[in-house]
Amino acid sequence: MRFSAGYYGHHPMVDYFNAMDPQSYGEKPSYGVDLGVKDIGMSVPMGISAANVAGIYSKIRMGAGNIEIQFPGYRMGSRNAQTPEMLGEDQRQAIRELSMANEVKFTTHASFQLMGMMGRDERGNFSLYNATQDMFELKRAIDFQADVGGGSVVIHSGEFERPMTDMYLDDETGRINLARDPSGRLMFKQAHTQEVDARFELLDDRTSAKIETVQKDRLVAHPVWNRAEKDYWGYDNSDKPESEKQKILIRKGDYVDYQGKLIIDPYAPLNGRVPKFNESTRLFDSQLKTFEDFKKEADEYNKFFEKKHGRKPTYYEKRYPEESYVQATLDAQEGIARGWQLQFSARAQSQLKALEKLQEAKKYYEQLQASVPPDEQWKILKQDEDIHRMTGGFVPPEMKTPLQLIEKIEFDIKRGLEYDRTSASGQGQQAEDTYETKKHIVTPIKRLERHGVRLYAEAGIHALRKTRDPNNPVTVAVEHIFPERFGGHLEELKWIIKKSRERMVDMLTKPEIEYGASMKPEEIDKEKLDKGLMQPNPYYMGVSREEAKELAERHIKATLDTGHINLWRKYWQEDPRKTREQNDEAFKKWALNQVESLAKEKMVGNVHLADNYGYHDDHLAPGQGNSPIREIMAILKRYGYAKAVTVEPGADASTDLSDFHGLMKTWRFFGSPIYGMGFRGSGVPQTWSDVQYSFFGQNKPPYYIFGGYAPSNDWTLWSAVPLE
Repeated sequence: MRFSAGYYGHHPMVDYFNAMDPQSYGEKPSYGVDLGVKDIGMSVPMGISAANVAGIYSKIRMGAGNIEIQFPGYRMGSRNAQTPEMLGEDQRQAIRELSMANEVKFTTHASFQLMGMMGRDERGNFSLYNATQDMFELKRAIDFQADVGGGSVVIHSGEFERPMTDMYLDDETGRINLARDPSGRLMFKQAHTQEVDARFELLDDRTSAKIETVQKDRLVAHPVWNRAEKDYWGYDNSDKPESEKQKILIRKGDYVDYQGKLIIDPYAPLNGRVPKFNESTRLFDSQLKTFEDFKKEADEYNKFFEKKHGRKPTYYEKRYPEESYVQATLDAQEGIARGWQLQFSARAQSQLKALEKLQEAKKYYEQLQASVPPDEQWKILKQDEDIHRMTGGFVPPEMKTPLQLIEKIEFDIKRGLEYDRTSASGQGQQAEDTYETKKHIVTPIKRLERHGVRLYAEAGIHALRKTRDPNNPVTVAVEHIFPERFGGHLEELKWIIKKSRERMVDMLTKPEIEYGASMKPEEIDKEKLDKGLMQPNPYYMGVSREEAKELAERHIKATLDTGHINLWRKYWQEDPRKTREQNDEAFKKWALNQVESLAKEKMVGNVHLADNYGYHDDHLAPGQGNSPIREIMAILKRYGYAKAVTVEPGADASTDLSDFHGLMKTWRFFGSPIYGMGFRGSGVPQTWSDVQYSFFGQNKPPYYIFGGYAPSNDWTLWSAVPLE
């Protein structure tokens, strides 16, 4: 990179005349951002970019002023994928000394394999036990960062997969789709059919296991419910006698039973809504429903909930279309089970009555048989037709006494009764299990809000407790990862941060919380336990909510990645009414608006600098792809961001001379000041290639020094002899 000042003479002193920065030529960065060598550091994946502390030190010697120590290993580490616990106290002490001696700040990146706090396994299921193990991974990264100094600890979000055409979040206006702009135009989709065949994952909130994947274009057969066809006055279907009921106005469209009574709770398992009976076909009506129908179904349920409880449903109580969709598929299973239960129960009732009658008949024939002389017993014999019928009439019927036949019939009825009793019980149990399952079908975001957010909050509290210097706190910095997963959109990332902070405030200020510290059995408050496992809060600090809010904001923040936000480019849906340049500009505007929304709320606690062409996260050096990195940094600086900025070299380690060249490219990209130290000769231009490709083992002497090794411009030897 050359500056347009022409040739200049060399001066042996270290001054701005001999510095390769725009200010030395009367220029200012046009992008409004001033980032120097000490502002931009680099990431060092342990086992990949550095094998040990000496490897970290080599990056400092090269000139890195800030370093993010990254740990690729997950749980059990290895030589090429290290974990925080592979660096013991000696190594941590050495890193602390490096920080103090070289004025270098360190941050940490938790295991690359961590994808949020959902605990997803290799089969696609989720588990709270896996999530807790992941939190331990995050905690040991926090411990490491606390040992080497305050700073951020990065963890990927990427909680679960969700269709990019249907990225929903709730706000005060209702459920909004982040995939559409204010005009309703779809901005993102992963395939050209996704708008009509998007897939949603549903979980069982008891086990966290994936139940089913809902697909938009799959139709579901569902009953046509019996509704009032006009307004009329009638009664409800409560258990009260009608003499005690007051007449009510039943409106057209209300759910009614077969007697025309208003159904109080349409979603009750036993006396809820009933399917409509078609008199002409003598069948119950059903119809194929679309995903759009289940949107209406969900809205209807939410309105019913609000009417019943006098308040809006909470985030967890609210029903969503994909939940209604799966519940509809279970309605049929529950209905079949309840139908068989009723049939078996009715038959069992008839058999019980038959047994009663048989007992009466048995007494009668016992008396009769006792009164008939033995030689005349043949007169009361009766034919046993069973064998005769089973053999098609080829075997004649047997003659038996009435008591023998009664005992045989009694045995058969008792066996049938046992079958019907167990069948009715089993079908009833299946119906109840299905009904219970319906209640526990949730979208993954509910599971995240209830349990995953708590784990983020626990990590934030752990960072608070490990912080030694309040002015340099340890911070959990959640990073938006790939667009295909929840948390990849910056609005989703904001949601995670806000919810985690809210939960952290609760955990710091409430003496009791759900699932708190376990006590002795005799000390457990059974009443509180039944209301939701309310237990003593092990995180309680007794601080005010205002103070707790400040602590949460300090210890839970976001990591902004300039490469990850550019990955949305490949899914961007171009407006056919605009040119390619206009569409590129529209995407850039969207990305920068997202960044500004995050920056406005002071959520950013860490920045990763990387570039790409929008297809894959190859970690090009900034300026080598098409991510709007300068504009992003200008926005962050405008809103006062002054924390870690880290280059994540990736491709440069393979396609250039070293990963450090990615850092030097970044310095060049931002017009970073580099100071000349050696004799160059009059009339010889100074270029970045003198630094970037002729230093550290290359073929030219070290004319340049960086970072903490560069002396102040206010100091020189009295003789003006350059420092060697």
